[in-house]
Amino acid sequence: MTTFVRFKTNNEVFYGVLDNQIVHVIEGNIFDDWKATETKYPLEEVKLLSPVVPSKIIGVGLNYYSNVAALNAQVPQEPVIFLKPPSAVIGPEENIVYPPDVKELGYEVELAVVIKDTVKNVSRDEALRHVFGYTIANDLTAKDKMTGGPWTKAKSYDTFLPLGPWIVTDLDPSNLELEMYLNGTKTQRGKTSDMIFDVPTLVSYISGIMTLNPGDVIITGTPPGAGFLKPGDHIKAKIEGIGNLQNYVVEGR
Repeated sequence: MTTFVRFKTNNEVFYGVLDNQIVHVIEGNIFDDWKATETKYPLEEVKLLSPVVPSKIIGVGLNYYSNVAALNAQVPQEPVIFLKPPSAVIGPEENIVYPPDVKELGYEVELAVVIKDTVKNVSRDEALRHVFGYTIANDLTAKDKMTGGPWTKAKSYDTFLPLGPWIVTDLDPSNLELEMYLNGTKTQRGKTSDMIFDVPTLVSYISGIMTLNPGDVIITGTPPGAGFLKPGDHIKAKIEGIGNLQNYVVEGR
């Protein structure tokens, strides 16, 4: 198991591996051929960025049985997918901007799957071989913009996808606990074992529609309990085996 970070120090951006709160700078391509250098920094002295820069983010809606039941909805027969743009991505501790034209800003803790290589039409049995690792996502949605049409507008505002704090490899995604805390109060809790479509199924299904590239991200749905944000809020997403992703909400202009 390796923990990869993307970070900034001295106005330069690096990838690194995290070991005992020390970040070791790496050279090369994290998805292919890399090696650790002798340059290292204490974790508290660097600014963590989104751990990956995806070419696209594929979201999955209504993917937890408990959430479908809470919404009194029908269990989908195939994954319900949507896209979020790379411009929505921010890193840990960065500000979520509450757009002035939005009335209801929803949040959702989600397991994020980071793709390792170019994938097209992969089988479910082979899917996990193409997963680089896992991080935490907070899928933000302008709920009042979802009525009567596609979800693109509601999902795509800048800052609407915090990712982080890092990528953990060789993690079993089948039974991880997810939690969300709003201003210190737990509002969501669930386990990935409650997913309707598990990670291998999602990777296989999505790769049958579109080519997945190294660094692309699949966000896999959320358990019940998701609520709404307002300017001034502090939101913390937590996933077992990965860590915490914290962000703050500020008023947009």
